[in-house]
Amino acid sequence: MECEGPQTLCDLCLSRVCCSLPALCRGRTDGSMCFSWAPVFPQEVADQLMHTMAAKGLLNDTTVGIFRDGGTLRLRRATVRRCPLSPNAFLLALCPHRLQELDASWASGGLTGAAIVSGLASNPECRSSLQRLSLDGLRLDWESLVEDAGTRVGFSSLRGLRTLKLANTDLSDAALADVCSLPHLESLDISCSGVSNLSPLLDCKNTLRHLIAHRLQRLHMPPSGLTFVLRQLDALRHLDFSEDHVAEDDGSGEDVNEAVRQLLEGGPDLLPSLVSLDISGQKKISEAAVRTFVETRGGLVFLGLLATGTSTCDILSTKKNLKVTGAANEDQVCEALRRYRDRQCFVREALVHLYNLIADTDKPRPDILKLVLAAMQSHRSSLHVHVIATACVFSLTTQDLAEAMPLSLLGAAVAQLLHAMKTFPNHQQVQKNCLLALCSEHILQEVPFDKYSAATLVINWLSSHEDATLQRMAVAVICLLVSKVTAHFFPLFYRASGPALHCRGLSAEETAQFSGDVSIMKQLLAIVQQKAMVGALDSSLKFALTALWNLTDEMPSAGRSFIECRGLELYQEVLESYYGEPSIQQKILGLLNNLAEVQELQPDLLDEDLLEHVLSLLQDTQLDMEVRYFAGGILAQLASRPQAWTLSDELLSTILGQLHAAIPTWTPIGREMVSYRSFQPFCPLLQSSQPPGVQLWAVWAIHLVCSHNTSHYCIMLETEGVAELLKSLSAGPDTHPDTKGLADSILRMLDEHQSRSRTFSRQPEPRNS
Repeated sequence: MECEGPQTLCDLCLSRVCCSLPALCRGRTDGSMCFSWAPVFPQEVADQLMHTMAAKGLLNDTTVGIFRDGGTLRLRRATVRRCPLSPNAFLLALCPHRLQELDASWASGGLTGAAIVSGLASNPECRSSLQRLSLDGLRLDWESLVEDAGTRVGFSSLRGLRTLKLANTDLSDAALADVCSLPHLESLDISCSGVSNLSPLLDCKNTLRHLIAHRLQRLHMPPSGLTFVLRQLDALRHLDFSEDHVAEDDGSGEDVNEAVRQLLEGGPDLLPSLVSLDISGQKKISEAAVRTFVETRGGLVFLGLLATGTSTCDILSTKKNLKVTGAANEDQVCEALRRYRDRQCFVREALVHLYNLIADTDKPRPDILKLVLAAMQSHRSSLHVHVIATACVFSLTTQDLAEAMPLSLLGAAVAQLLHAMKTFPNHQQVQKNCLLALCSEHILQEVPFDKYSAATLVINWLSSHEDATLQRMAVAVICLLVSKVTAHFFPLFYRASGPALHCRGLSAEETAQFSGDVSIMKQLLAIVQQKAMVGALDSSLKFALTALWNLTDEMPSAGRSFIECRGLELYQEVLESYYGEPSIQQKILGLLNNLAEVQELQPDLLDEDLLEHVLSLLQDTQLDMEVRYFAGGILAQLASRPQAWTLSDELLSTILGQLHAAIPTWTPIGREMVSYRSFQPFCPLLQSSQPPGVQLWAVWAIHLVCSHNTSHYCIMLETEGVAELLKSLSAGPDTHPDTKGLADSILRMLDEHQSRSRTFSRQPEPRNS
């Protein structure tokens, strides 16, 4: 996979301008913006600025005002697609320009086709310059068009138009007649409109080359009448008579279907210039008719056959230069996703076939993932599309496939998944697909996206869903998102071998904000309690425990929330009931360690029953090393402040004695058991005034991590002043020999590291010969 290239300088500059509009602009009396000062933009850059603003959702009545200044910003190819604009704002900002293209599809804010046409026609230059106009999805409001100096204003006023898109509009037969009087009309899209008669097309039969007439539900022409019109469109090169195959069959498409059959079997004299035909969704089309059509059309370059049942016709595979939309193979399905991006019925059909094709894929396919994401983006509110699209995203990003994908593409995938979770919160299959896709260590660690919003979304989702499978995945996602340094192995979703995972989840500020929400703490504790009550030992429990452990790491406010939510009482019960489960004990003791490091939280831990149980874990030689290590850490922290000790002196003496007795028996561990981002919690334990058992646990812990990652931790020893504390311990006459030996060993590692660093820095740089 080739590395991604950086954004162009022009794109970066335009994005900066977009986000800085309030600072760069002043307001007019009507509330619109204009630049306080601006150079003359190159014409292409002015077009790009408008496109960027529209794509970012920044174009509205206020911001579009910057384009009123035609001397600074000269538009030729403008777009207000899906933008909220009023007719007046459109008239003032866009109509004075000598436009060549305008895309106003699906615009809102009261903008109608009539307002656009009359506004453009008010500019004499636009009447001749405008060549492409897209009004898909608008209310045309044809009857409101008024006369201009005795001449009715209509599409025919824009004499330069060559391409006109009027899909999903209230286009009438009268308006179609006006459209077809355009002298240079080459391409016309009247899909899903109110047209009932295509006879007006005869008025542009000599110029019309592209006709898109998808799903004309109100068309009422006998097959003979349709064929009569088609026979005279000698210049037509592309014809789209496709139909929504999942719509209710009310018989209205029978005439078109018969006309299509006649076209397929009519020979090359019918539409002699035709090189592209789309009849996807048409019922009752036979393979024999398709074969006849292909055999008699030597110059055919495209044939749309999706949802016709004929895309497996044998003759199609013999035409190497013929592109086909269908379900016979990957090429046909991908071609369908490319061509039908805006047609929900075909997108859904193509995604179903795509999912079957990629279910067992073992090769990264970023090209296909882009097509799936484009489909999701185009149909953001369609449940039918998202049910299958999210399943496709999971199949395309599972296991190691994601690692070969561009990070920006994966970021776009995550954004679409999170949108799907927000949009369809109660649809279990969509939620499952999204969570499965998000449960990827590579995606959650490496991909840039708004992880705080993701974590908040998933935790809020948890509060209203109880499905065990989905709960497990949701807690796994949260667990990785809140991980700061090390995430412990998640066997259901991740490789269960190798080193610990170094996560890049929430920032420290985001973690503080996230953990400060008491409802989040309660939700995770509820999962722990739910599992512990039935003695479950599953991944949901482990994920929840790990998430709580990470949330309280160096977060005193989170620790306080944990205590106030009665987490200590719950953890004490779980610690006792899961005595023989080191994976559970380790996570519980890890969180208690986090609390014990915070002085203001230590009094809450001074519970005799709790400490006696932790002491028993320290003493039990049959337990795993990790459990005994964390038990020792809790006791060392609490015993380091005798002035704050509120329990019996006998218990304190026992703890200190058992610490000093147990730690020398610990055998070296051949792996990195724990990671630390700072040695600051150890500094109070290394003071010469501390009891030997407390000092010994601290130096043993430092020695452990330095042994496995010397270069990383030696830097921390120097920068955090720990090396000086170790030197003082080593030189102290009262330091216990066990502590002194470990301190000396750490200092030797530090000296060797510094020596290697000096040697490396003195090496001469290689010179070019």
